[in-house]
Amino acid sequence: MKLGVNIDHIATLREARKTIEPSVLEAAFIAKRAGAHQITMHLREDRRHIKDEDLALVRKLIDLPINLEMAPIDEMKHIAIANKVQRVTLVPEKRQEITTEGGLDVVSQINYLKEYIKDFKEYNIEVSLFVDPEKEQVEASKFVGADAVELHTGKFAESYIKKDFMLLKAQKQKLRETGTLAKELGLRVYAGHGITYQNIVYLKDLSNIIEELNIGHSIISNAVLFGLEEAIKKMMGLMNW
Repeated sequence: MKLGVNIDHIATLREARKTIEPSVLEAAFIAKRAGAHQITMHLREDRRHIKDEDLALVRKLIDLPINLEMAPIDEMKHIAIANKVQRVTLVPEKRQEITTEGGLDVVSQINYLKEYIKDFKEYNIEVSLFVDPEKEQVEASKFVGADAVELHTGKFAESYIKKDFMLLKAQKQKLRETGTLAKELGLRVYAGHGITYQNIVYLKDLSNIIEELNIGHSIISNAVLFGLEEAIKKMMGLMNW
């Protein structure tokens, strides 16, 4: 599996103080240096974390594909095309949600999405739809012209937290079945949401189906801890220079 690193929470931390640190651009550089295969950024309508200028800088200065998560609205389409991102992932978006709460309901928007997606094809931008692992959503994604689906692993992750291993097994089977269906339909298969250092081991044997995982919160959360000692030592070194 390839790894897409979501750097939204770098911006979340920055916006807590409305300052310039930590740097989203520097985080993208580090992700590239560490071997990430692409950078994921979610430009929300309310700009609560990632800003337009973050996207523009990372796209210009980082030699990695950009996966732009976005609501399927005209404003975001224009931004994605203007920045020439390599991939867009269409997601549902609610103003009050803490994080994306579920997959895009492609079935209920099938005609709108089929028309909406066409412009991206003209600019050679890959279109992925973030969907729950349901057969009808995968089939609808193919119908509207998507190139890929990103399977929502939220319920899988929740079942691990609850230590409900029967549910975990059932959710994993849904990922296997819907991922297999997507591949049979000619779609690329990605997955993400709530994947951690602990639960990822249960997904490793799906590597023949899922070609990429998009992970953000767990990586950034652990970076705060794993990198804290180095940050303190650096500051003390500067103090005593």
